[in-house]
Amino acid sequence: MYNSRTSAFLLNQCIGSKCEKNHQMSQNENFTTTQPAGSHRSNTCSLCWCCGCSYSWREEDDRNRRPSHNITLADMENCEPSAKPTAEEVHLWAQSFDKLLKTPTGRNTFREFLRTEYSEENMLFWLACEDLKNEANGSVINDKARIIYEDFISILSPKEVSLDSRVREIINKKIAEPSNQIYDDAQLQIYTLMHRDSYPRFLNSSIYKSLLQRSSSTSSES
Repeated sequence: MYNSRTSAFLLNQCIGSKCEKNHQMSQNENFTTTQPAGSHRSNTCSLCWCCGCSYSWREEDDRNRRPSHNITLADMENCEPSAKPTAEEVHLWAQSFDKLLKTPTGRNTFREFLRTEYSEENMLFWLACEDLKNEANGSVINDKARIIYEDFISILSPKEVSLDSRVREIINKKIAEPSNQIYDDAQLQIYTLMHRDSYPRFLNSSIYKSLLQRSSSTSSES
């Protein structure tokens, strides 16, 4: 007899198989794509100042040619376009965690810090949930919800986030027919974890102190 745990496990395995197949197909397409001579451009992200993310111009062109419902995790993980933080922004980040997460510059800087603590998946999950909540297309919601499940909820994923059993059970019951709010409880748990644990360490980190010192120097010179 199948119970809820067995059903969730089978669903998880099915999602994993489909996601892996889609990922391999995407890789094969990239390998067979060639660029005209003299048109080589760097794969380094020119929009994100804070980290060496894997965003590439070719990936952007490929995404523009794909149907809107063909979503991959790489689409969600790329750093958001942002300028260098202003002195005002850097000081506002110390006032509250919400002010840090309010701007792309703040989110990217916090991601850079989380990467040094090997916990960037918390921010990636939070961002993916925000993206999902803003989606209205039913088929896209299904795609994104399953990708999020496979990469952040599944116990088989190296990017699994820390959630309690109650929240996991809720997700497992809803994943067959997900809404854009399926991960609300899970997102709140991860938000709370980052707020209580990671945010205080961020404010004491060399990354933030360096930005603070640099912005203070710039302000004094002007």
